[in-house]
Amino acid sequence: MSRTILITGGGTGIGRALAEHFAATETGGTVVITGRRAGVLAEVVLKLADGAGEAAHVMALECDHTDPAALERLVAQLPERIDVLVNNAGGNTDFDADGASDLAAYARDFRANLDANLVSAALTTKAVERRLAVGGSVVSIGSIAADQGAGSYGAAKAGLVAWNVSLAGELGARGVTANVVSPGYTVDTEFFRDKLADARRDALVASTETGRPGTPADIAGAVAFLASPAARHVTGQVLHVNGGAHKGH
Repeated sequence: MSRTILITGGGTGIGRALAEHFAATETGGTVVITGRRAGVLAEVVLKLADGAGEAAHVMALECDHTDPAALERLVAQLPERIDVLVNNAGGNTDFDADGASDLAAYARDFRANLDANLVSAALTTKAVERRLAVGGSVVSIGSIAADQGAGSYGAAKAGLVAWNVSLAGELGARGVTANVVSPGYTVDTEFFRDKLADARRDALVASTETGRPGTPADIAGAVAFLASPAARHVTGQVLHVNGGAHKGH
């Protein structure tokens, strides 16, 4: 049976790699990518449409996943059945902060990371919950920061892991799995907003056992496994993809 894959934040980096992977492998299926930048999304759809051998139809829909009203509009445009939901939208909003240091600004900036990385995933999953197919998958993109810290961003990603435990329990009776893929330092994304110093990059790579940074394709491969028939008995888990920069559970 052909599947419908919904990828939030599908315009760049990991989300784009996910779109490329599923577009090439889901014969007869549909890949829906979302994001806030219509131009970026359109570029992905055009590239995939021009590519050779893609097996799925790709469509793009604008959505701010922190906004319940926007999610309601999105759901009205989605197919009736969703087989795989990838909660990928997010990122460290501290990189976009205005530098204000008063308490009100601290509260605003802390909540921005919670909204972007935790609330957005919870809202999106709740919005499409009734459309999740029996035997389907929810995969949320976490971060090594959940285990190693990074202020409100790390707190949001740690919260994502805790929320996922509850989600796995809620969806399990329908055969729907819920897992987190937790990347380490990953190149070719917009995460650091081109502000990553060479020394910091070298330190991040040196912390791995593989001697290299991750790539969006590494993350896409892990997500694809969790969404595959081979992973039907894997739920409530965190799959770390960081080259050994973080070890253990």
